[in-house]
Amino acid sequence: MATRPGPPDRSGPAKVVLSTASVYPASTATAFEIAARLGYDGVEVMVWTDPISQDIEALRRLSDFHRMPIVAVHAPCLLIAQRVWSVDPWVKLQRARAAAERLGADTVVVHPPFRWQRGYAREFVAGIRRMAGETDVRFAVENMYPWRYRDREMQAYAPDWDVTRHDYPDLTIDFSHAATSRTEPFGLLAAMGDRLAHVHLGDSTGSAKDEHLVPGRGILPCAELLTELAASGYDGHVVVEVTTRRAMSTAEREADLAEALAFTRLHYAAPAPVGGGPA
Repeated sequence: MATRPGPPDRSGPAKVVLSTASVYPASTATAFEIAARLGYDGVEVMVWTDPISQDIEALRRLSDFHRMPIVAVHAPCLLIAQRVWSVDPWVKLQRARAAAERLGADTVVVHPPFRWQRGYAREFVAGIRRMAGETDVRFAVENMYPWRYRDREMQAYAPDWDVTRHDYPDLTIDFSHAATSRTEPFGLLAAMGDRLAHVHLGDSTGSAKDEHLVPGRGILPCAELLTELAASGYDGHVVVEVTTRRAMSTAEREADLAEALAFTRLHYAAPAPVGGGPA
């Protein structure tokens, strides 16, 4: 088998990570190729209908070949993934945890249940706490948003789209979701406090739709939010989770993801010490 040249040094903990969802509708394999070529520090795998995203050994081979660590597994929570791995949502989480453990990932990202998943929703908070106590992998529950159509609003998630209202040990902040829910992002960061374990970075124009724009292309203060994260001592991963579905070519998709990486690296940097330190 052909060998690849050595990659950039990624010996430290991964910091700026590419979600495989960012290349949709292209494949999971394509995400690894792009992440390696552009110099991302790792990959978050979105488990969905792509068979490779569901196959632990295939993911391990991609990670090894591209020398690209898998730092997080996003459980199959999307509507299009309702039958992936199981129709039982608890089995999905068990398989996501097993995948994370085998792949060396430290985080499983999970959405709150849909309201029609009544039994799952009733047990969700207690169940997440129980599962978190059984592994070193963090179950980082992600903030969501009400669904809106024109002037109507539907509460699609239970027990709540606002994850700060419940006793989850670890949380994911998604800035695009915050905009969709009309939640002030700095206030959301403060409300999450030391439970913040994972970050999904994307921008928004303030639309009722979940946009996941390249950071810097919307109205969210993405630069300031990244600076705040760095200054706060946050030491988790910042995951670029943007949509490139409208890209007209592979080159355009890669340009978008290169721009997102450059923006994140520019603003997510530890602040310089004031006054040069003690004399």
